[in-house]
Amino acid sequence: MKRILKTAIALIAFATPALADPAEGIWQTEVDDGAFAYVTIAPCGAAFCGAISRTFRNGGEEYQSENIGRQIVIDMVAAGDGTYKGQAWRPSNDKIYVGKMSVAGNALVLKGCVAGGLICIGQDWIRVP
Repeated sequence: MKRILKTAIALIAFATPALADPAEGIWQTEVDDGAFAYVTIAPCGAAFCGAISRTFRNGGEEYQSENIGRQIVIDMVAAGDGTYKGQAWRPSNDKIYVGKMSVAGNALVLKGCVAGGLICIGQDWIRVP
């Protein structure tokens, strides 16, 4: 009986998933130039990266953009308080900016900045269930 109990405890311990970082998951962008995307954020080394996984026209019709698979969130390093610093790519002008990101629950704010981070433009993303 003790052996069965020990085996069950070991299986539960190994089956329990590690706690994921709050930024991990699939996020829906805001509409930009008539379209929006789903971005999948996952660890990339010691940072987090997010690639465009699906694209939609403003009306919700899915289409195959040439940007699928491209990284939009690049090497975001967690500061430990729900904020991250790295780079962000804007597909509409094909430019990479100093990136800032913050996550609170199912809301993510991604900002692309210039002038050493003094001037930023951002988007509010929501987690895709």
